[in-house]
Amino acid sequence: MFVTIAYALYLAIAIALTIWVARTLSRNGEVFLIDCFGHDEVLAKSTNHLLVVGFYLVNLGFILLALQIGREPETLPELIRFLSTKVGLAVVVLGGMHFFNMHAIARFGRKVSAWLREGDYYAPVPASRPG
Repeated sequence: MFVTIAYALYLAIAIALTIWVARTLSRNGEVFLIDCFGHDEVLAKSTNHLLVVGFYLVNLGFILLALQIGREPETLPELIRFLSTKVGLAVVVLGGMHFFNMHAIARFGRKVSAWLREGDYYAPVPASRPG
């Protein structure tokens, strides 16, 4: 009985945390991305969306793989330890992903900003419609 409750609680808490963090980072990170990409809102929004998708894939994959880690709880105190360990691990991974993304964006954003300031780029050519 404790095993089913533990897994259900773990999945509900970890997935809810992942969704909350992804939405928060997406909403607040868009302003940062717009600045990093020389105020190109289309590029910033597209990049933001791609980052959110990657964030979900990595974190949800980890949450699901972590189901097999640890001994299944048989008592209420073991259930609490089980949940705190698994949720704590998921939170550490969420934080790690956030810092990895911020580092990558900061590095890439500086390069894009310098590139845009230099003006040494070609504007995209709109696709022409056939006929």
